[in-house]
Amino acid sequence: MTATAPSTIAFAEPAASPELAHQHFASRLAFECDATDVAHDLRHGVATYTIIDARSAESYARGHIPGAVNLPPSRINQTTVSELPAGPLVVYCWGPACNGAHRAAVLLTEHDRQVKEMLGGFGYWIREGQPIEGSDAAALAELAEPALVG
Repeated sequence: MTATAPSTIAFAEPAASPELAHQHFASRLAFECDATDVAHDLRHGVATYTIIDARSAESYARGHIPGAVNLPPSRINQTTVSELPAGPLVVYCWGPACNGAHRAAVLLTEHDRQVKEMLGGFGYWIREGQPIEGSDAAALAELAEPALVG
């Protein structure tokens, strides 16, 4: 009896060609950034964009990225968008299991705004030990993962 190698699940569907994969991953960078990118820009004073917190007003009050503007999808309309500073926007919500940033991005782009989503959302911002403003900032900062900080 000849033993057969187990079939791979990861490559059950063959990988794309390097050229197609390059196009895919390069295009994702036009739509996404991450918490480390945004923290770097804020720390170095080069954030030429407005950060939009798409979570509820209550969540925002408890803790948010310094300087972020609270604008949940339910409040996005011509008036609220016109009140935002000119220039590109970076949106975030709680994290990977939350689609508030996606919903906000759809609505903001309908108002002709350039938008990127901050991958990982506020959850990863906290995990990385980035600065937080808000009424529960100290308690939230304690959730940072020591291995990711510093």
